[in-house]
Amino acid sequence: MSKRIAIIGGGYIGAELAKSLDNTAEVTLIEPRSHFVHAPAMIRAVVDPALLDRALIPYDRLLKNGRVLRARANGIDADGVTLDDGQRVAADYIVVATGSSNATPFKPVGDDIDGLRQANQRVHDQLNAARRIGSVGAGAVGTELAGEIAHAMPDKEITLISDTGRLFPTMPEKLGTALASKLRDAGVTLVLGKRAENLQSLTEPYAGRLKLSDGSELEFDLIFPVLGSRASSELLDGLPDTQKSTANRVKVDRWLRPSSLPNVLAAGDLADAGDGMTIVATSRQLPWLKATLKGFISGKPLEQMKPYKPWGPKAPILVPLGPKRGNSFLGLFTAGDLLTRKMKGENLFVRKYSKLLNRA
Repeated sequence: MSKRIAIIGGGYIGAELAKSLDNTAEVTLIEPRSHFVHAPAMIRAVVDPALLDRALIPYDRLLKNGRVLRARANGIDADGVTLDDGQRVAADYIVVATGSSNATPFKPVGDDIDGLRQANQRVHDQLNAARRIGSVGAGAVGTELAGEIAHAMPDKEITLISDTGRLFPTMPEKLGTALASKLRDAGVTLVLGKRAENLQSLTEPYAGRLKLSDGSELEFDLIFPVLGSRASSELLDGLPDTQKSTANRVKVDRWLRPSSLPNVLAAGDLADAGDGMTIVATSRQLPWLKATLKGFISGKPLEQMKPYKPWGPKAPILVPLGPKRGNSFLGLFTAGDLLTRKMKGENLFVRKYSKLLNRA
């Protein structure tokens, strides 16, 4: 009898893991959304809404043998998953990969794909009408957003605001310095080392005046609050011995277990495994998860398998500033426009994930 694996969340971890196990286990992917949301493309879609047609990919062709349940998980125990309608999904092993939330329009609110499309068009229209644009938060999303707007709409006055003294302060200095130089060349004003103190919203773009920590004020026609992701970890709150860390993430042990239940793993943005909340992190976790679950299926005890080893503080990162320019840190060196463009900027991995969901 084949093992039953329930995967909760159809994002970068869940979708690929489900497909990789489709021929070796009885796989159930539990996902409330009708479409896979390809997050990096959602940034560019603010300036190019037509990209949504390729960035939102239906799940209906993902699995050939297993099933994708369009449902929301409401509870987990050692024997399986309870859905919000009371239905049970029995499972020998459970992987929770419920991802994270971010500001509008970069991720949907709940499972509302139509609402995401509407929000994207609304923000695009606001952006078209605006002259002075403020992006508060200079992580990957905020920096890429400033670069995308500067490339597609060079007439806009764009200001990128961060409370850190330089871009990407935890990465090698060359990365942040190179990105700052290219943004300034594109006409973006950088306000670094100053905190926005009166944000009216943390989730929705709006027009207004920002007061900074040095007492200065800036007026904008459109302000994007882009202050980072927050893990969607509430499903694990009821499990025994779970602990939270920063950004609502759940602490996990060396085998990505978030609780004392031996057959429940957590991964992706949800899990504080020593990785950042990035697609790069999933590229390291996925091979380990595939090998570990195949070990489970063959009857091998978890403690006899290799524990997960995270990227750590020097994980690669790719930061395009539109389709042509950008910089990346690739572990041993900082790459420039050419490699960043070829690796991510031109296509934003859209073809890769279309192929994953059997749409290419």
